[in-house]
Amino acid sequence: MISTTSSKLLPLPTLALVLAMVLWSSSFIALKIAFREYDPMVVIFGRMLVASICFLVIGKRLTSSLNYQKGDYKLILFMAFCEPCLYFIFEAKAVENTTASQAGIITAMLPILVMVSAALFLKEQVSKKAWAGAVIAVLGVLWLTAESSPSSDAPNPVLGNFLELLAMVCAAGYTISLKALTDRYSPFFLTAIQALIGCVFYFPLLFLPSTQLPLRFEPHSGLAIIYLGAVITLGAYGLFNYGIKCLPANKGAIFVNLIPIFSVILGWLILGEAFTLWQFFAGGLILGGVYLSQK
Repeated sequence: MISTTSSKLLPLPTLALVLAMVLWSSSFIALKIAFREYDPMVVIFGRMLVASICFLVIGKRLTSSLNYQKGDYKLILFMAFCEPCLYFIFEAKAVENTTASQAGIITAMLPILVMVSAALFLKEQVSKKAWAGAVIAVLGVLWLTAESSPSSDAPNPVLGNFLELLAMVCAAGYTISLKALTDRYSPFFLTAIQALIGCVFYFPLLFLPSTQLPLRFEPHSGLAIIYLGAVITLGAYGLFNYGIKCLPANKGAIFVNLIPIFSVILGWLILGEAFTLWQFFAGGLILGGVYLSQK
């Protein structure tokens, strides 16, 4: 039996979370590519559909290790409503309006939001240093946004960064509810439920007047959707859910700080995105605030 608490290199939960962050960082790039040809609602539904098909193919494991307790459906629905339902709407619109690199940096706010949620709803004690770190991180987000200017790849970065922040609020609700469920349900099952509920949620949105349905298959954008559904939803969420199952929620959320680093690197390598010197300083301020709050 492989131990989940020790390894010659990294403990398995830690390794799983690092890999999840790499995959999630690449999702911003894949979304940018998919949006070049397809409407955001089509992209998100396609992502959920691909993931659902993948889970149904290996569906025998969906009902393994279930320990349902009365009322769990409410928490499961809340988890899925936060993410993928609302989360992907905000993130899709965010990536439409800002760069993949900046959207990735905004994700560093997740540990702060998890901390604030735990203080408000779980009555956890939060130190003055942690609150100071939260304020610094928020100031960093405001600075990053103020230094952003519209471009062909980011027509409205102020709106985009704000929507990405709302996506992180949803992610905080998802993380806390997920932690409460992982004691009774396998990460595989919870990831599958997310995909299936997301598929049902987004299907009616395809018929909104504002949604442009595709008339043909575009290889690059189509492959990006398949990658998002099969690799990101199946792989990243599965790895993240496994890591959260084995580690405290606040420690698991800290790994999200790796996303800005990977996002900037991938945005530069694949999309040719560039950061100004002041934007780098603003990103550093965000990470510094998060570090102070979690120290």
